[in-house]
Formats: sequence, structure tokens, C-alpha cells
Amino acid sequence: MKKQMLDVIFTSEKRKNILLVLRDRPENMDTLLRLLDTKRTALLPQIRILEEHHLVTVSDGLYKLTTIGRLLVNQIFPLQTTINVFDTDIDYWGTHFIDFIPSHLMKRIDELGPCEVIKPHVTELYDINREFYDATRKSQSHYVVTTFLHPNFAELAIELINNGVALNFILAQDLWHNLLKNHNAVLSDFIQNELVNIFVYPEKMDFQFVSINEYQTMLALFKNNSEVDTKYLLCKGKDSFRWGKDIFEYYLKDSTPISEM
Repeated sequence: MKKQMLDVIFTSEKRKNILLVLRDRPENMDTLLRLLDTKRTALLPQIRILEEHHLVTVSDGLYKLTTIGRLLVNQIFPLQTTINVFDTDIDYWGTHFIDFIPSHLMKRIDELGPCEVIKPHVTELYDINREFYDATRKSQSHYVVTTFLHPNFAELAIELINNGVALNFILAQDLWHNLLKNHNAVLSDFIQNELVNIFVYPEKMDFQFVSINEYQTMLALFKNNSEVDTKYLLCKGKDSFRWGKDIFEYYLKDSTPISEM
């Protein structure tokens, strides 16, 4: 008797992983064994079930998805990767406000890839994340949407500029007014620099910051009760830059460019 298709795909981690591996390309048995880190005796029965349910076929020693298999995998793969994002730390995601993310990007949140919750010690609250900063130095462009700036933001920005990194800032309006009052000379220098673009967002920002380099995206969220949290997310998916750049563009369309003081 045939299994229900949901049972075929989801009740066996091994079967699900076979389908996900074959999503990219056909593979031979040796490659499947290596990628799935398993033995032939454990893998063959699961492949047989997938074949019996017309999800996988084999030809000339290569296992590949059938048309039905590809259709189903293209549906379940985004779900799996989305689950992986939230599985990083579901307590963090569940207790923090994420409704600021526009619906079209919420649907693509799987692009963030694996995210690590960074929990700085009280003595490290004002330390930069060295891994993220080093990745930014290797990037051509850096994008930030933020309600605050690091106490040493000017020094850090100058180092990045000297390294040839183009800096793009969308600042909360309150932050912009504070910078005008307390860092006028620094702002003037930045505005005149061709590698720096500054914009001001006129509405309330319901997050602390989103910072994007070409390798990682960092998000600091407010708690659901609007409290500030020192923990933040560091996401390293291969498409995290595209996702982060798109959220920057989303806030950019309602922001005002600053070309003079």
C-alpha cells in the first residue's frame, strides 16, 4: 500500500534530505552517501520508497528527481530553509518584533540562511562584532538602516572609507537631529565624501538596526514589549546580502537624501 505523500516526504529525515540534495542536480550513489553521511544499506531502502512513489528515478547510475519530485521539492525547500532560520533560536524570534519586515521580504526570510544569536557580555556591549566588521572591510559596499550609531562610528567609518568601502546610511530622524547637534563637523566631512550616502527616514523605525555587508546581514530587534535588547542576529546565508539590500531599498524609497548640511 502506498504511503501518503506527506508521510513519504516528512516522516523520514533521510528521504527529505535525499530530495533536497537532488534539487540541485542528479547525483550518483557515492556522492549521495558522502553528502548525506550515511551507509548504502541505510540509504537504499529510502531511495526505493521515493522511486515507488515516483519522486526519484535512476538512469545510468544517476539518481534524479522526477517531474513530480521537482514540483514538490520546489515547494518544500523554501519551507525547510525558513524553518532552519527560525530554528536558530525560536525563543529569540518569538519574543522580538518582526512585523517591520515587509510581507514580500517575510516570504523570502529563508534567504537569510543560518542565523546566530549573538549575546554580548555586559563588558562587551560597546565592542564591534569583529567577524562582521572584517567582512565589511572586504566588501565593496555597506548598507545600514539604524536608530543609533556606535560611539566610535566616525573612526570605524573612516577606516572603511580608506579601505574603499562605499557606505550607505538610512538614519532615523531623531538620530539625524542628534548627529546634527553633536557631530556637525564629522557629518559635513562625510556628506562631501563621494563614498558616503546618507538618507533620513521620516517615520518611526520599529527595530534597532539592520546592517548589511556582502557576506552577512546583522539585525538587532526590539522585544515584543518594545524594550531594547542587547542580543542581535548575525545571518550568513548565501542570499543574505540580497535580502538585506532589498530591505534597505524598501526603507530608502521613503527616505530623504542628504546632500548638504
